[in-house]
Amino acid sequence: MKGFKAFLLRGNVVELAVAVVVGAAFSKIVDAFVKGLINPVIGAIGTKNLDGYILCIEPPCTVVNGELKQGVGLLWGAVAGAALTFLITAAVVYFLLILPMNKLNDRRKAGKEDAVTGPTELELLTEIRDLLARQQQGHGGAPSVPSPYGHGGTNRTHR
Repeated sequence: MKGFKAFLLRGNVVELAVAVVVGAAFSKIVDAFVKGLINPVIGAIGTKNLDGYILCIEPPCTVVNGELKQGVGLLWGAVAGAALTFLITAAVVYFLLILPMNKLNDRRKAGKEDAVTGPTELELLTEIRDLLARQQQGHGGAPSVPSPYGHGGTNRTHR
């Protein structure tokens, strides 16, 4: 039971549940768009509902309210409507969700790369060595570097 609870509370499961709920609501919006805007435009040419477009391949074909009652027909209008709904859904998801998220991720990656492009450990050590060499040349002896033992510089002698 503990493992099941951990599975349910894991972030991916919660995000997936939210995606399903939002997807169901979004599906209704796309269906309304197709039925309210696309179908009437197509209806100016023929029937108002894409489901009404049927190619009869074995007569006699009888269509009542967009439904094939007699004969054998290809329901190409229903397939075209479903394909149109899919394309609209895919376009909206891509342009309103995927594309902005990709741009945001690219900006984040660029920001991390800029932050990481500081001097490397080798460059810092080389800089320290050069600094110590310059100090040694200027004082004529060993550089005055604090001792890790709290005695002051390394060039001092204790008596």
